[in-house]
Amino acid sequence: MEEKLNISILKTLAYFDLFQYPLSKEEIHLFLNQQSSAVQLVQELGRLADYRLVFREGPWYSLHDDPVLHEKRRSSNRCAVSMMVLARRISSFLYLFPYVRAIGISGSLSKNCADRSSDIDYFIITRKNRLWICRTLMHLFKKLTFLTGHQKLFCMNYYIDESALCIEEKNIFTATELITLVPVRGRKIMADFFRANGWVRSYLPNYPEMYSDSSYPGTRFSLKRILESIFNNQAGEKLDNYLMRLTTKRWKTKEEENRLNIKGNRMGLKTGKHFSKPNPVFFQDRVISRYQDSLKDLEEKIQSAASAGNPQSFLLKEII
Repeated sequence: MEEKLNISILKTLAYFDLFQYPLSKEEIHLFLNQQSSAVQLVQELGRLADYRLVFREGPWYSLHDDPVLHEKRRSSNRCAVSMMVLARRISSFLYLFPYVRAIGISGSLSKNCADRSSDIDYFIITRKNRLWICRTLMHLFKKLTFLTGHQKLFCMNYYIDESALCIEEKNIFTATELITLVPVRGRKIMADFFRANGWVRSYLPNYPEMYSDSSYPGTRFSLKRILESIFNNQAGEKLDNYLMRLTTKRWKTKEEENRLNIKGNRMGLKTGKHFSKPNPVFFQDRVISRYQDSLKDLEEKIQSAASAGNPQSFLLKEII
């Protein structure tokens, strides 16, 4: 049975509350787990605000009556505008690396959120069976960026190849990341990627048809073609497999030693012939767990209000 719209609204705000990010009514509508008209949404937001379960500051709504959250959003949106321009330029540069077939901007910047310390995250699709050659070349370049202190601008942390377009982990976290992905280069492959992940609509049915809005066609960069031709053979296949094994071994050691990155988070990489991505255990699963805890807290708050005879009793319903 489809849950009530007010519960869907609260669950949507609860997810983004994990990142201290208030939402506009348009964003709430996009991230709802059920279909709704704009009129219905505005009515329910008004009711929730009247019962002080949702708080509005300017165009944004959150679960907390905290003006600091809204000012933080204003600041992060302003910073994201200039950073997005830079991210698109860097994406176009990274697209020139051998075997890169598509590239998009992910992470917080793809959600229009950034500050001076933010990383720029990239989602990269490579040619089939050449992901590890591609990734190695790009990360060798990234080592040079440490010399100039620009490494945070080149966070190439999620790779898949053309034969593995469907995302393995299907949950609210990956659905949100996928639909907020900003395509930059590789129009056709990006369109194929979105089509292969139609499952996200089971989580976020109000989101418009996914497609790549990239204005860039495939590259004709001659040096890229020449470099690719060097590895388009059996030797290239062996090299790709070797680099996969080498990288997997190195990252396994990092995980076993509980190494932390510069932000203090556990380092981990999940690898396979056709993908290289952050180990979901160290961030994705933690976010989902925190989200479930947040829903439980929200349910307890509503039930407590109802038992006390407060007007919030109209929301008494299982959330989880």
